[in-house]
Amino acid sequence: MGKLDMVVIVLIGANILVSLKGFSDFSFFEKYKFNIGGIRRGEQIRMLSSGFLHVDMMHLFFNMFTLYFFAPVVVSYLESVKFLVVYFVSLLVGNLFSLVFHKDEYHYSAVGASGAVSGIIYSGILFRPDMKLYLMLIPIPIPAYVFGIGYLLYSIFGMKNSIGNIGHDAHFGGAVGGYVVTLFLAPWLFQENLLMIILLAIPIIILFVLQRLGKI
Repeated sequence: MGKLDMVVIVLIGANILVSLKGFSDFSFFEKYKFNIGGIRRGEQIRMLSSGFLHVDMMHLFFNMFTLYFFAPVVVSYLESVKFLVVYFVSLLVGNLFSLVFHKDEYHYSAVGASGAVSGIIYSGILFRPDMKLYLMLIPIPIPAYVFGIGYLLYSIFGMKNSIGNIGHDAHFGGAVGGYVVTLFLAPWLFQENLLMIILLAIPIIILFVLQRLGKI
């Protein structure tokens, strides 16, 4: 991994500062977290601000560590400004998925950069499907595209079965946002990695079919 780009450093710094403020200021956290009731009252800022808040230090560390790992790959192909487009589109699409799937749950709340980070992960996989990832408890490297497909299939399973206190819908939506905007910004991928684009689209198609059938 090469030198960390300044925009990535600024994003990580912003996440740390806002999260630390949220840890120590309950009213700040409540005002800017993702909350269905608040958003439906017109507080759209929550769609963006919630992506910089985290539940605790472990949540913050995991998201920032993942961003630190994948962001340089995306920046190396798209450069800084387009990287930011991928990041923020993924963040907003992730929260939009949460809004759609929980639209009638007025008390539903969530925080975290996971949607944005999921988009960066999927973007990085589109550019470098040959990357090898090492995951905890798994002693062998996993091809990036296998991880990407498995990640979204697990997100679908989590959405369907409400597994854990995790925003699976935001993770999935963020990955979809990163996938679509990356292909828009780098259309040459259709010539170089068409098979991988099709493979990575399979979980997205599965989700929409299940949603249309009322299974999720």
